[in-house]
Amino acid sequence: MINSRQRAHLRGLANGLGSIIMIGKAGVTPEVVKMVDEALTARELIKVAMLDNTDTPVADAARMMSERTRSELVQVIGRKIILYRKPKDQHAEAKIMLPK
Repeated sequence: MINSRQRAHLRGLANGLGSIIMIGKAGVTPEVVKMVDEALTARELIKVAMLDNTDTPVADAARMMSERTRSELVQVIGRKIILYRKPKDQHAEAKIMLPK
């Protein structure tokens, strides 16, 4: 669980990121969850965009992705979702250092 200071730090880092995954009409499918999981493993912090033709509410999609990938939901702003996950491997070096 991340605290408010860490969440603010992650929001600042995500500000310069582009959306690397787009969710379309099908919503949060197992394939989308797999792509998000792989992206979090590679990058730790990602931004996901929900297209206008998506029937799933953005908040619901954000919660589902966070739960299914065991990641932290940093922020939902408009149709953008920011997710963060520490490296799963205890021996892997974290790319993002969070403030205490």
